[in-house]
Amino acid sequence: MAARSAPSCHLRLEWVYGYRGHQCRNNLYYTAAKEIVYFVAGVGVVYSPREHRQKFYRGHSDDIISLALHPERVLVATGQVGKEPYICIWDSYTVQTISVLKDVHTHGIACLAFDLDGQRLVSVGLDSKNAVCVWDWKRGKMLSMAPGHTDRIFDISWDLYQPNKLVSCGVKHIKFWSLCGNALTPKRGVFGKTGDLQTILCLACARDELTYSGALNGDIYVWKGINLIRTIQGAHAAGIFSMNACEEGFATGGRDGCIRLWDLTFKPITVIDLRETDQGYKGLSVRSVCWRGDHILVGTQDSEIFEIVVQERNKPFLIMQGHCEGELWALAVHPTKPLAVTGSDDRSVRIWSLVDHALIARCNMEEPIRCAAVNADGIHLALGMKDGSFTVLRVRDMTEVVHIKDRKEAIHELKYSPDGTYLAVGCNDSSVDIYGVAQRYKKVGECLGSLSFITHLDWSSDSRYLQTNDGNGKRLFYRMPGGKEVTSTEEIKGVHWASWTCVSGLEVNGIWPKYSDINDINSVDGNYIGQVLVTADDYGIIKLFRYPCLRKGAKFRKYIGHSAHVTNVRWSHDYQWVISIGGADHSVFQWKFIPERKLKDALHIAPQESLADSHSDESDSDLSDVPELDSEIEQETQLTYRRQVYKEDLPQLKEQCKEKQKSATSKRRERAPGNSIRLHFVHGYRGYDCRSNLFYTQIGEIVYHVAAVGVIYNRQQNTQRFYLGHDDDILCLTIHPLKDYVATGQRRKGRNEVYRFLLYVGRDPSIHIWDTETIKPLSILKGHHQCGISAVDFSADGKRLASVGIDDSHTIVLWDWKKGEKLSIARGSKDKIFVVKMNPYVPDKLITAGIKHMKFWRKAGGGLIGRKGYIGTLGKNDTMMCAVYGWTEEMAFSGTSTGDVCIWRDIFLVKTVKAHDGPVFSMHALEKGFVTGGKDGIIALWDDSFERCLKTYAIKRAALAPGSKGLLLEDNPSIRAISLGHGHILVGTKNGEILEVDKSGPITLLVQGHMEGEVWGLATHPYLPICATVSDDKTLRIWDLSPSHCMLAVRKLKKGGRCCCFSPDGKALAVGLNDGSFLMANADTLEDLVSFHHRKDMISDIRFSPGSGKYLAVASHDSFIDIYNVMSSKRVGICKGATSYITHIDWDIRGKLLQVNTGAKEQLFFEAPRGKKQTIPSVEVEKIAWASWTSVLGLCCEGIWPVIGEVTDVTASCLTSDKMVLATGDDLGFVKLFRYPTKGKFGKFKRYVAHSTHVTNVRWTYDDSMLVTLGGTDMSLMVWTNEMEGYREKRPCDSEESDIDSEEDGGYDSDVTRENEISYTIRALSTNIRPMFGIKPHLQQKEPSTDERQGVVRPPVSRAPPQPEKLQTNNVGKKKRPIEDLVLELVFGYRGRDCRNNVHYLNDGDDIIYHTASIGILHNVATGSQSFYQEHNDDILCLTVNQHPKFINIVATGQVGDSADMSAAAPSIHIWDAMNKQTLSILRCYHSKGVCSVSFSATGKLLLSVGLDPEHTITIWRWQEGAKIASRAGHNQRIFVAEFRPDSDTQFVSVGVKHVKFWTLAGRALLSKKGLLSTLEDARMQTMLAIAFGANNLTFTGTISGDVCVWKDHILCRIVARAHNGPVFAMYTTLRDGLIVTGGKERPSKEGGAVKLWDQELRRCRAFRLETGQATDCVRSVCRGKGKILVGTRNAEIIEVGEKNAACNILVNGHVDGPIWGLATHPSRDFFLSAAEDGTVRLWDIADKKMLNKVNLGHAARTVCYSPEGDMVAIGMKNGEFIILLVSSLKIWGKKRDRRCAIHDIRFSPDSRYLAVGSSENSVDFYDLTLGPTLNRISYCKDIPSFVIQMDFSADSRYLQVSSGCYKRHVYEVPSGKHLMDHAAIDRITWATWTSILGDEVLGIWSRHAEKADVNCACVSHSGISLVTGDDFGMVKLFDFPCPEKFAKHKRFLGHSPHVTNIRFTSGDRHVVSAGGDDCSLLVWKCVHTPH
Repeated sequence: MAARSAPSCHLRLEWVYGYRGHQCRNNLYYTAAKEIVYFVAGVGVVYSPREHRQKFYRGHSDDIISLALHPERVLVATGQVGKEPYICIWDSYTVQTISVLKDVHTHGIACLAFDLDGQRLVSVGLDSKNAVCVWDWKRGKMLSMAPGHTDRIFDISWDLYQPNKLVSCGVKHIKFWSLCGNALTPKRGVFGKTGDLQTILCLACARDELTYSGALNGDIYVWKGINLIRTIQGAHAAGIFSMNACEEGFATGGRDGCIRLWDLTFKPITVIDLRETDQGYKGLSVRSVCWRGDHILVGTQDSEIFEIVVQERNKPFLIMQGHCEGELWALAVHPTKPLAVTGSDDRSVRIWSLVDHALIARCNMEEPIRCAAVNADGIHLALGMKDGSFTVLRVRDMTEVVHIKDRKEAIHELKYSPDGTYLAVGCNDSSVDIYGVAQRYKKVGECLGSLSFITHLDWSSDSRYLQTNDGNGKRLFYRMPGGKEVTSTEEIKGVHWASWTCVSGLEVNGIWPKYSDINDINSVDGNYIGQVLVTADDYGIIKLFRYPCLRKGAKFRKYIGHSAHVTNVRWSHDYQWVISIGGADHSVFQWKFIPERKLKDALHIAPQESLADSHSDESDSDLSDVPELDSEIEQETQLTYRRQVYKEDLPQLKEQCKEKQKSATSKRRERAPGNSIRLHFVHGYRGYDCRSNLFYTQIGEIVYHVAAVGVIYNRQQNTQRFYLGHDDDILCLTIHPLKDYVATGQRRKGRNEVYRFLLYVGRDPSIHIWDTETIKPLSILKGHHQCGISAVDFSADGKRLASVGIDDSHTIVLWDWKKGEKLSIARGSKDKIFVVKMNPYVPDKLITAGIKHMKFWRKAGGGLIGRKGYIGTLGKNDTMMCAVYGWTEEMAFSGTSTGDVCIWRDIFLVKTVKAHDGPVFSMHALEKGFVTGGKDGIIALWDDSFERCLKTYAIKRAALAPGSKGLLLEDNPSIRAISLGHGHILVGTKNGEILEVDKSGPITLLVQGHMEGEVWGLATHPYLPICATVSDDKTLRIWDLSPSHCMLAVRKLKKGGRCCCFSPDGKALAVGLNDGSFLMANADTLEDLVSFHHRKDMISDIRFSPGSGKYLAVASHDSFIDIYNVMSSKRVGICKGATSYITHIDWDIRGKLLQVNTGAKEQLFFEAPRGKKQTIPSVEVEKIAWASWTSVLGLCCEGIWPVIGEVTDVTASCLTSDKMVLATGDDLGFVKLFRYPTKGKFGKFKRYVAHSTHVTNVRWTYDDSMLVTLGGTDMSLMVWTNEMEGYREKRPCDSEESDIDSEEDGGYDSDVTRENEISYTIRALSTNIRPMFGIKPHLQQKEPSTDERQGVVRPPVSRAPPQPEKLQTNNVGKKKRPIEDLVLELVFGYRGRDCRNNVHYLNDGDDIIYHTASIGILHNVATGSQSFYQEHNDDILCLTVNQHPKFINIVATGQVGDSADMSAAAPSIHIWDAMNKQTLSILRCYHSKGVCSVSFSATGKLLLSVGLDPEHTITIWRWQEGAKIASRAGHNQRIFVAEFRPDSDTQFVSVGVKHVKFWTLAGRALLSKKGLLSTLEDARMQTMLAIAFGANNLTFTGTISGDVCVWKDHILCRIVARAHNGPVFAMYTTLRDGLIVTGGKERPSKEGGAVKLWDQELRRCRAFRLETGQATDCVRSVCRGKGKILVGTRNAEIIEVGEKNAACNILVNGHVDGPIWGLATHPSRDFFLSAAEDGTVRLWDIADKKMLNKVNLGHAARTVCYSPEGDMVAIGMKNGEFIILLVSSLKIWGKKRDRRCAIHDIRFSPDSRYLAVGSSENSVDFYDLTLGPTLNRISYCKDIPSFVIQMDFSADSRYLQVSSGCYKRHVYEVPSGKHLMDHAAIDRITWATWTSILGDEVLGIWSRHAEKADVNCACVSHSGISLVTGDDFGMVKLFDFPCPEKFAKHKRFLGHSPHVTNIRFTSGDRHVVSAGGDDCSLLVWKCVHTPH
């Protein structure tokens, strides 16, 4: 039996030979203590060269691949590979973990870097996106994350000279990152012409934005900003792997084996070629350099570490060596000396000294080595090779003795016989050859019994036998030396084996886990003397077992360090050490063996290695050495709290529901009933499976939980108050040290979710922290626990909370509960954890206790480090049921399942004390002692060291005091909770009783409920306020429902029961039992009157007939109903015909008819007393007067079935005696009230949550004053008071209204619909605005020129006349200056059409701020000058201003964006300073599609955002840190606005389509309440559009119908009818005086106005008219400043209205609807015209920054053009008409309509003679203007293949170039319209203007990325040398003209939304004007010319 426990000896890691140089770089550094830190396999190593000593960090679970040193050089960060890799930050001095960062990366962590002050750490993952992540590592918190690159990243570094900047590099890229808020934004480095685009391997940052990087070709690339400025060529001959910056300069190391030192400006200082030094060799490659002072550390590819002293650079000192790349398999130990021999696939054999920890010999062989053995005299060393040969060397000088090759496959094992005469060689071809040593290794025998490769060999001590293992797991024996197989077991029995290295055999059975694949243990070695066995396996684990080890699944100790396969393990010759080797990590580990007797001393020496180190867990095998589990504990362990239906099923269910809902909602549904109920009292306490969940509060009330309710019980008044925030079973409860707050944890919702899912979003089990005074939640903690929470505990200072989950790994989480933040998380244990306790003295420590588990934890950053309690010889590994801390931080006490109390100091068990018979379930620490309670029903008081038991109390009926509220069911009930206070001991029992024990002995029973077992039977008395219940716990109980609230009587039954009923006179009580019998008892004494047993199945319902109660109907589960005559006690009838079990029965008033429900959902009728089946049409059923109604079927209650009726059952119903209200209970734990009858599907209801699972029964009391409900598995009886209609205290209504949104539509308005349905395009995905077809210009084949066609080769110097100018230039006199930049100067436009609340005053009304396209605009009211915020990369949708004085002029804007991948295309919110345009924070968010509303909180520190994603997510941010605090789905339909209350940081309101919700932020959770309409008659939920706030929690919401709703809390209290005639789009609350401005959509009238100013309560108002001349004014934004109201309208105007004089001043104008297609600049002045889809042509003045005039045309305008003199304007319309106006008078000179389709371009000829009109009818018409205003067409151009886009006249007015919709450009003669085909002639034309996007001269404007999008417009400058274009991506680009090369160089300017429709230079090339498609805005850019 010895093998059943783990051996008591121990291994300690003493040395690791090796260094990880392969696939890793920059992983070797000097620490502050001049030690060297690096890693190998899964171990961090700190090596002290002075003392030649190693320390190890072993907190990783897999290979370490990255390392970073903190700037103070004490802390180290290491990252590992693995499925869930994590980062550890540890102290290189103590090698203890400081912090663990996890749960973000996958696959592995490739690079790490600390920032300058060491506060932040950046990491790069190995996932497909190479995620870059920035951490606040001390708090273990991720600050920001972004996809890094599509390919591998090799190095990352913080810029140490600029805050918040990083640089990363890798395969073919380098990226420069900036961190702002939570957004990491990259810019790619531009290689340009300076260097080749290639892979960058390492980098270092320097001053002045310089970055040095090492490239794959050995060059050093120097970057300034993001541009490559120079290269240092040939710095190394091959790739530069490592670069290290220090005070003196930089060190680089490369693949060429050289180290180079550079000074601070990167001038070379010196070079050290390691290949040339004495230690050097060919192929040496440097992977890591570190330069400190005059020392340089070098790590190589081949696992060596060199130290170079600069003065003696040719003598590097070799500090560490290891095997190189290739697997390491061979290991042998010297028989007499402390030496180990290893051989590897790197073909080297090495001999290590175990005493000196050094390599003493090395020899390179021809072949990879797979095994090794040393002869018994230590002279010969045999090596088995991979090619099937073996070699023998002399150990002393490594010279060859023989080399023999008899086999073709690898030799995997060889061993010398103990007497030294033979060598056995095992091969992979399944043979073993025997060679004679003395005969120069002649082959003397072979063993051929195996069918698979040979894995292990052992000789017998007398060298006469050999045993082998092979790959099949077979063990065979052979006689030596011949090799005959031995089959007789007798012969083998007595053999003593010289060594034991075989993995199969009786003696090592126990090393195999019970269920294991045979090949995962690679090596074994037995130590006969110490009786231990060491094994090595494929998982990197070394295990110690007892030897022999006979039974499978033996206990062991385990040690980790190797990464994956440990290929071999051996004891040293004197058993002092164990040597193990790793296959893939090619490292050699040397472990010191510490035998049992030395253990005691070892405990004090090495605290880090203390036995409870998490790294050497006990084994996890069988429980056989553990005493029997206590039955109760076993029960509790098996409660998994899992349910039938899970969220996987929800999507389908939800869809089905929607369908059903649609079909049902067409019918009008009943309103919900007017009555409501309120929870009044709960009988019950959850003691059967929870412990320590009962406490006194500050003021002496008692807090505990039952079902989903937190209960606060006042024992003086015998009343209860309830916390109803949970929606499922509460499993644990703890109280804050100040005894005023409580934390409760619940289980994950199971089956209920299906349906609850439609109502709530959360499925995470949550922890609620709530105030016992106000019963309000303070914080709700979610996430990280899967199935539920089994234990919670507050820290002593009350700031932290620890919780334990019931998921498979019993996760432990440490929270900062007020903030709702997870601080740390760890996996707890495989088995259930019952308790968690925080150390009262050290907030970072805690203990957990559970099944065979006691662990001591400390916080380390985002992780927790756990150490197992060390039991030693004192005790057994028991299950711990409870634990507390004692009087110092070291002392802890735990109660076990066997009745002992264990006393712990630090992690060591010091003593056990027998305390109870049976488990100790609860213990409590007092100031001077302890109190414990156990299953034996005894409470014991102890002194402070558990020496003496001072007093015991037994819970006995005899001790019950007279004031008790009930009766004890049995003596000595199992005690589950104890709490002390107020002079009493509070006790909770397993039977659901709460007792108060006075110190002097008497016991008062306060609360009780049923014991374990489902409760179904419920009956209320016919005329008294009492009820009876019967349960599976085999008791029948009578309860008093009047204020005394107690159990009046109880009686034990022989069987459990499911139903009961009082007789009509109340004297008798009938009870149906589960065995098919029933009894009638006296209702007062509960004594039997009579009983019957006629059925086998349980009785499911039992009913007396009404009136005299003559008959008793008894329904059973075997589908029959028996009718008994009560007087004669005989059965008089049987009702047959039901196909399933009976669920409910009801009598009619006459006692003649029974209504029956069955499990098959049948509704049947039977006649009494004979039981004949009747068929009654459903219409008649209603007319029958029923004595009671508990049926759940039939037309009258069709509406009680929820949308998901298949999954969930309505289990019970009961009708009030006035037949008005039907109460139901269902499987989801809901109690609902419906109006009766509930006809039609899905009736409306009120719903109440308190029970956790099935509500099994509901009953009204005789006078309908109370409703009594029973919970099936929560064993609680809840009493609710009925509050009639009209009776309403001022208290929040705790019912939830029906779960289906009202089917009334929320109203209609075209503007609202448009805003709701708009789909925002993202620039990057925008497509072409014109329906173009054909091949894009840059993809067309070029036509050869005439010369080329004729084969003419022109001489380079041509005698021909020079080619004419392409373009007539009009400022010829001046020297032409190219334009080098465009600067945005003016914007005409405001986004009012689909955005709201987006115009605000700043600086006391001097400036206004608003937005259009992607630009934030600050506009000065006095001067009209503008400045811009241009950091958004896509359209802005919302804007808000921070109102807090601390954050003056701070603006937040939200934009559209793509998916939520946190890359630069993700939607984001920018917070910026309006005055200097500095970005303060960028929040990338998960609102896919875009952010539609933002709002700052009262303190200005929080920001609220709402998304356009399908869930319309609401998120709260701490914007300065970029931290997301909370996020939750807002509503299933569009939310328009959400705003914080102006006085709050936690309350806000959201409004949208048929939706208003009132939200509270509690910790990290968002709680919402729907607005309740039911208080006002006929109020219906409309679409809500705007929000304002008033004092005393008033909220005002503007609706689509023009009403304003006034809410008090979340209840509608008043409606301001018709506040506007149309939708109320905007509301503004003035903070200083509380006045409210509203803006709506109205027709201007005498008294009305679209803007109104109201008093604080919205009772009186004053209207303002906007004098805009529109037919209807539609206001989209209002804001109030000093005496002024600022209004933004749907028509893109911003107007200032004076409050006193109502005067309107229009500040900003813009086009109303786009696109703006037409654009024309005046030939000589700074004016321009724009024509748009909104039917207006507008004249703008750039100098005065305003609109001068507008003409309403009545039709959409498409194009506009000035005549050459500027005296006429031609306008082309969408309907085919064109108009010519005289500029001076704006009179029409002429108009004509010759076409039916849109006119696309219109042009005057330069000589003013002709007008050309191009249309979408594929035509250009010519008109001769000299013939007067009749405008008769003189000719037109034929055969244009597609619609016309642009036209340009030649300078001499003789030609016209036309670009068309098929990407073709054509030239026509004017006025004949003849098509000109001659290329040469075309080339010679000089054009008057150039606006064409087609033609060879502008081929370069087409970009590579134009698959779906086009260039829409172009314009060449008047100087003829610059070209601007506008495209579908919203970009304006500046090129040189001409640009015939493809993909020409250009500058880009962002600002427009998708689609720039037109663009023009103004006269003199002073400005460029661009017109927007989607944004209806005009942008004026100032041209910056290059200086002369």
